Amino acid sequence: MIKILVPMKFLLLICSCCLFLSSGIRVLGKTESTQNFLSQDLEITEQPDKSCPLDVATLSDRLIDDIADYGNRVIQTTQDSHQEAGIYNYIIFAGKAELQPLDLPRIDYGFSATDSKESILEQIFFTTKEREYFKLRKSERQTYHWLFVTLTESGWHLVAMFSRFGHETQDTPPTPPQESSKGIIGQAASLWLRDCRADSLR
Repeated sequence: MIKILVPMKFLLLICSCCLFLSSGIRVLGKTESTQNFLSQDLEITEQPDKSCPLDVATLSDRLIDDIADYGNRVIQTTQDSHQEAGIYNYIIFAGKAELQPLDLPRIDYGFSATDSKESILEQIFFTTKEREYFKLRKSERQTYHWLFVTLTESGWHLVAMFSRFGHETQDTPPTPPQESSKGIIGQAASLWLRDCRADSLR
């Protein structure tokens, strides 16, 4: 048998080359993985627009989207006596707003001409579906709202609101229009417009 003697320095050189090649492969794999990750399209979540719209169409759409939640908050903070009596009310949803105005005489609605932009009074019509629970009994009714808003230098303000309240049975017609700016939906609209003016809508 012929023995081949390999110098120790040569063996060390071979080992060093093997280690270098293996580490290089690992680094190459990591580099390619990093490049693949960076090359992927990153999804950017758009933040919701909290600014208050200036056109009444956009304003009414956003108001309708939120009015039920605002109304239920008003109920939670103002209906303690009802809840103690076992009566629980909820606003289920609001219907699509209508903006076709009715002809009205020019009236003074509490804002000076310097505050209001041309003193334009906008009208928003919408409905809400409400549900009431009393002693395990459920009832629902539909209410019709006529909201008046105006745009001033400080933003949109509620001027007045009238509502016709429906009944549990559809055979009974709704009530005649009643001033309802201090009612649940009226307060909800005022609070929403306040947050709109502050650009703090959720």
